[in-house]
Amino acid sequence: MAYSEARSLTPTCISKRVDAKWVPPHVRLRRVEAGGSGGCVVDTLTPTERSAQMARVRDRDTAPELRVRRLAHHLGYRYRKHRSDLPGRPDMAFIRCHKAVFVHGCFWHRHDCAAGRRLPKSRLDFWLPKLEGNRARDVSNLARLRADGWDVLVIWECETGNADVLAERLRTFLNA
Repeated sequence: MAYSEARSLTPTCISKRVDAKWVPPHVRLRRVEAGGSGGCVVDTLTPTERSAQMARVRDRDTAPELRVRRLAHHLGYRYRKHRSDLPGRPDMAFIRCHKAVFVHGCFWHRHDCAAGRRLPKSRLDFWLPKLEGNRARDVSNLARLRADGWDVLVIWECETGNADVLAERLRTFLNA
């Protein structure tokens, strides 16, 4: 099968030759519309495996969030987790001093670092609006919290590596 014929395939499991390479039956070809290349992107996982992998992506108790929570507790600060009565459900809410801390993953919240600038290789028409929607929702939630009189600190995943710098940043924010 020629490459031009493979580009027109629907995203179903196939077992054909593409560009003189054998494609196993569990590999699916997807057409890329928004990427500009117009070629096919190979998904090496079956739909069931992809679903299981995406189900493991958590929205709370992530590794960076646990690092920040352990550090705050070690510094002697007490907080409430994921207060649903506050806009955006902050990861940590310090009720007495009206301060909230969000720990954002760089990819999911579009930080301006290497991980945040990375885009998925397939289905850009789905992922770009979703990731930009996350960013817009974050801005809205921060504005609503500030309007309600809360001070807000956003800690990015890439900033959680150095515990000393993070501890000083938390101390400065919470003692101000």
